[in-house]
Amino acid sequence: MMKKLDKYLLALLVIVLAVHYAGFLSPGPDGDVLFAVSFIGTVPVLISAFVALKNRKISVDLLASIALVASLLTQEWASAVFINLMLTSARLFGYYTSDKARAAIKSLLKLRPEIVKVKRGGRIVSIPEKQVAIGDLVVVESGDRLAVDGEVVEGAASIDQSSLTGESMPVEKIAGDDVFSSTLAVSGSLIVKATRVGADTTLQKIVGLVENAQGEKATIRGTADKFASWYIGLTLIGSIGVFVVFRDLNLLLSLLLVACADDIAVAIPLAFLAAIGYAARRGVIIKGGAYLEGLAKARIFVMDKTGTITRGQLAVRAAVPADGFSRNDLLAFAGAAESVSEHPIARSILKYVEGAKIKFAEPEKFVEVPGKGIAIELRGKPVLAGKEEFLAEKNVPLSEAEASAVHRAEEAGDSVTLIAAGGRLAGFIATADEIRPMAKTAIAHLKALGVRKVAMLTGDNDRVARTVAEAVGATEYRASLLPEDKLAYIKGDIGREGKLVMVGDGVNDAAALALADVGVAMGAIGSDAAIEAADVALMRDDLEELPRTIALGRYTEGVARQDFWIWGIVNAVGLVLVIGRIIGPEGAAAFNFVTDFFPLLNSLRLFDLHLKLK
Repeated sequence: MMKKLDKYLLALLVIVLAVHYAGFLSPGPDGDVLFAVSFIGTVPVLISAFVALKNRKISVDLLASIALVASLLTQEWASAVFINLMLTSARLFGYYTSDKARAAIKSLLKLRPEIVKVKRGGRIVSIPEKQVAIGDLVVVESGDRLAVDGEVVEGAASIDQSSLTGESMPVEKIAGDDVFSSTLAVSGSLIVKATRVGADTTLQKIVGLVENAQGEKATIRGTADKFASWYIGLTLIGSIGVFVVFRDLNLLLSLLLVACADDIAVAIPLAFLAAIGYAARRGVIIKGGAYLEGLAKARIFVMDKTGTITRGQLAVRAAVPADGFSRNDLLAFAGAAESVSEHPIARSILKYVEGAKIKFAEPEKFVEVPGKGIAIELRGKPVLAGKEEFLAEKNVPLSEAEASAVHRAEEAGDSVTLIAAGGRLAGFIATADEIRPMAKTAIAHLKALGVRKVAMLTGDNDRVARTVAEAVGATEYRASLLPEDKLAYIKGDIGREGKLVMVGDGVNDAAALALADVGVAMGAIGSDAAIEAADVALMRDDLEELPRTIALGRYTEGVARQDFWIWGIVNAVGLVLVIGRIIGPEGAAAFNFVTDFFPLLNSLRLFDLHLKLK
């Protein structure tokens, strides 16, 4: 409603000024019309200034109100109209830029289909998207966009998730995988069981977070507000001093007209708003400008190992057969033994064996000893899989060379599973939590951006922690930590060294994320806990987004500081023109109106941002 009224007011102000300067109105009616229009425009400014004062806040509207009242009292009707034109334009510009930022995110909502195919009672029916319920089986064919979050129950497809995560390559989805609303089936077809619909989908949550972020203030915006309060106070005092010395009401009015700082009040939040929207389109959800600025200024990063630096999934690093056994023999024995266990190491070895297309027989008998290993019988022959102590208990000897090879693998940070057959060592399989491919590069980029400390925290033992920390280039690490130990570490000396960013998975590390100056959750897509726990959520598992977002924050800060410089320079020029009596009240109002757009246009550059990491 207010936007519509401001549009009408702007049109009225422009028409009246045009008629005034064209000389189509005689002096009498001209003054009456200008007075009426300027008075109408002054009312909302006076109300805004009153509300701000009531809330114990000094705003630019207070300075504008004084200038407007002074213009009306001195019958500077054209100056009053110019001030209103300036303020109305600034309000409409603010509406426009806010709408543009919201549109960039809300455009994602248009990607959801209005009509959805649902499987009911053996039939496929088409229903409106709003009627889809949790538990419905949604049919997704090649070229379709998903309307819900859900779990694939049948089929296989390549899904383009760029609308949520920013990743360029499609992701393969099969039964058991999660899929999300607004994503596109590039090829293949799926039947998806809806788990979240409507406002509960990941997409809707992202849109809500970004919209809420628009109300958050960055520190630089807070600084701008404080500066505005001091600036307005000093301007009023200085103007009164000028009037006392020169007794010139026109000079006083001109100074007030030049000094209005409404452009900064719009330009600074506009810069951060545009940056948050840009980040969201890359799959990085920032809950407020303060967190973007916090990332830009941070020099200490603390990262959880499992699920952040590593994938949190064990993978086979080596399969080493013993003398007298082939690699295929080793894997066949291992596959048979691990096929009866649900232990994560057993699952990773079995996956590796199946991936190598090694055939193995089903065990005839098996016994699993928790924490030690598995004993099976295979074609009447005993087969063991487990730790070195387990084999020792079963009287399977290791030669000095075999024991040395096992210990070297353990020293390298691997978990070692020994395989024995017929009372002899058949070899061993080394597994480890897989390091994310881009972890080392991302940490190197952080250091290049001036981050002086990257600490890794983990509950794993010192041997594993040291291996991973050295592999990725972490500056320090802490091992064998419980969740409370991680909190104590952040509260300790490292937390007092400067702004601290904690990077975790958003679930197990929720308390640490909340305690840090900025908490960053990795791979938050589909996880409400991760999105809620963190200040910044990376929708995909890409640590490289951290240095990119830091670079974005620094670029945005630079634009905001440029806004201050532009504003300061044009105001200095305006003051010189006023004090030199080159322009009067009407010229000062026109000057302020024109130069108001300089910092605003500078901030608008962020709406067409193609930032490269340097």
